[in-house]
Amino acid sequence: MLFVLKKIISAFLLPPGSFIIVLIAFGIRFFFSRRRSCGIFVMTMGFLLWGMSLGPVSNYLMKGLEHGITIPERIQGDVIILLGAGAYDGVRDLTGIGTPSDDMMSRLVTAVRVQKRTGAPVIVSGGALRKTDTPESWIARRFLRDLGVPSGKIIIEDRSKDTGENARYVAELCARHGFRHPLLVTAAYHMKRSLLIFHRYRLTVTPLPSSLRYDSRNDIKYNTFLPSIKNLSATVLALNEQLGLLYYRWAPLQGTENIPATPGQPEPDRTNKDRTRISR
Repeated sequence: MLFVLKKIISAFLLPPGSFIIVLIAFGIRFFFSRRRSCGIFVMTMGFLLWGMSLGPVSNYLMKGLEHGITIPERIQGDVIILLGAGAYDGVRDLTGIGTPSDDMMSRLVTAVRVQKRTGAPVIVSGGALRKTDTPESWIARRFLRDLGVPSGKIIIEDRSKDTGENARYVAELCARHGFRHPLLVTAAYHMKRSLLIFHRYRLTVTPLPSSLRYDSRNDIKYNTFLPSIKNLSATVLALNEQLGLLYYRWAPLQGTENIPATPGQPEPDRTNKDRTRISR
C-alpha cells in the first residue's frame, strides 16, 4: 500500500502531473469567478494533457503504428540498413566521445544480432544536423566495432538529416554496391513511415523492427490513470509519426536522378508523382 501511495504522490508532484493539477485548479478558479469560458478552456487543456500522459492512450496510438509490423520468421538479406535515431554528442564514453540515443541503441543492438546471424554488411545511415556536430553514423560505427562487427562490414552514410534523406542516400549506396535484398532495421513505430519512403524510392526492403512498444494486454493496474512523462513522450512520438506519414505520402521525391538502376530492383520514380500508400 505504501508503494502505491508513493507512486501516486510522485506522479502528481513531478511533470506532467504537477502541470495538470495547476491547470485544473486554475480552471476551476476561473470557472467559479465568473470567467467560465476561460475556466473551461484551461480545464480542458489540463484534462487533455492528462489524457496524453496515460498509458492506454499512448499504447493505443502505438498499436496503430505497429499494426502489421512483425519480425520475419526467416531473416535473409545481403545487407542490413540501420537507420539513425539521434545521438548524445560530446558526452564521454568508454571508447570515445558521443553515445547513441536510447532509441538508436535498441536499433543498433538489433542490427548487431542480425549481422552475427547473417554475416551481411551494415549500412549505417545518419548525418549531423549542424556542421559542428559529429554525424551519428560515426558514433554508431564505433559501437558496432565494439560489439564485434568487423570494420570491413560497416558502410557509412553520413549526409542524411531525416528519414527522407536516409532513403535517398541509402538507395544510392545499394545501387552502387549491387545490394538486392536489404533488411531494414528501425524502431517498430517508425517502420511504416520508413517503408513508405523507401518504397517511393523503389527500394524493396524487408522490415526488421526493433523496440516494439504496443502491449496487447489490457490489464487495469494502479498506475493506469496516473500521468507519466514516459507515456506523454510516447504519445508525442506517435503523433509525430502520424504527421510524418501524412507529409511523406504527398511530398515530392528529391534526388532520384542520382540513383542508378540496381539489378533486381525496380526503377526509382523520377516524376515526383508517386502517391503510393501503405495499409494501416
